[in-house]
Amino acid sequence: MRRHTVVAIAATAALAGLTFLPATAASADSAVLTYGSAGGNAVAVGDVITGSLAGGTKASLATSSGGSSGITCTGSTLTATVTDNPAAPGTATESATAQTFTGCTSNVFGVTGVRSITVNGLPYTTSAASDGSVTVTPAAGGSIQTTVVLSTLLGSVTCVYQAPSLSAVSSNGTNSLTFTNQPFSKVSGSGLCNANGYFSASYAPLVDSSVSGSPAIYTN
Repeated sequence: MRRHTVVAIAATAALAGLTFLPATAASADSAVLTYGSAGGNAVAVGDVITGSLAGGTKASLATSSGGSSGITCTGSTLTATVTDNPAAPGTATESATAQTFTGCTSNVFGVTGVRSITVNGLPYTTSAASDGSVTVTPAAGGSIQTTVVLSTLLGSVTCVYQAPSLSAVSSNGTNSLTFTNQPFSKVSGSGLCNANGYFSASYAPLVDSSVSGSPAIYTN
């Protein structure tokens, strides 16, 4: 019998992506995170930042880096709360609290459907530096983890994947955050689960939903 391979989408990856690259003309005394414009109003501690997939894009987890085989989702949302927003240059922090995925399908042989994608171990800590670097980390001693339940030709299969940390590339020009081929490894699941997964997604715009009009977020 041909061996069936399945993969889990790295849902936690996008939870890191709530900040953007430094603005080229930011105010010298602005906060790291501002809304409405670069160097504009400081995002307040406690504000909730939300985002969805950029128009016309999908979130995916490939079975190989840069590959086309794996799981794709047409919808995804993320939510995080700002926990610190110092003056620029500096590092802002956020608590990633939720993420959802919808419209998920797989083109992997033997997989007939995606039943659920669950982010485990929330919240995660996101650190966003003024130089544009963004990282997401779990609590001490933990891992970033997601669980996917898939329907296969052999029945329901549960795959659990982990990563020690994640990174992304952000842009003030498009108010976008892009993850490319972020690696995850299988920690539990049957032999039908793929050993690795490579997460890619672009979220735009990310906005301060606690402010009237939900203005876009910038990093300075």
